[in-house]
Amino acid sequence: MIFSRKRADEARDNGILDAEETPSAPDRGPYDVSEAPDAPRLDLGSLQIPAVPDVEVRVQADPQGVIQQVVLVHGQNALQLGVFAAPRSDGIWDEVREEIRQSLVDDGATAQEAQGEYGPELRARVRTPDGPTDLRFVGIDGPRWMVRGVFQGAAATDPAAAGPLTACLDGLVVDRGQEAKPVREPLPLRLPREVAEQQAADSQEV
Repeated sequence: MIFSRKRADEARDNGILDAEETPSAPDRGPYDVSEAPDAPRLDLGSLQIPAVPDVEVRVQADPQGVIQQVVLVHGQNALQLGVFAAPRSDGIWDEVREEIRQSLVDDGATAQEAQGEYGPELRARVRTPDGPTDLRFVGIDGPRWMVRGVFQGAAATDPAAAGPLTACLDGLVVDRGQEAKPVREPLPLRLPREVAEQQAADSQEV
């Protein structure tokens, strides 16, 4: 299922102005829902995806509308997103990053850390049936949550090539909820109600 954002939205510009006028709002996201500036976004539950021109939001969901995977696509570049529960006091990206690195190395991939615009990140080259593929893992710790992004395409080796995908990450909003969750548990993602209802109707007609 694909959601397309093909036109610039004046409301998004207004959202940026709101962020500048609100002292408590960070300069860039991902934002916690409690501090996010107003802007048009696709509400997927725990993640709200900003409307960025020419970026497609591709999701895989089960028949109940529970999303298994979220991938943003712009041209030949892609950004896979995940959001996870974290402790109230400490971030978990350092530990998660090391575990990803070790797993990649164990699988025969090359992986090394680098300093990126979001802090420490992981760059890897993995073997696939189509040949070697470059990946770039970024992580952002928030209040009781962590967002993990995996860039593919030219954006995996050249962050400047990410363009609109970086804008999506910078405008992302996380709605953690108040309920207790085990650390590192994926936060729930769901299709918007009207989309889920349409999907259910389509499946009944088949």
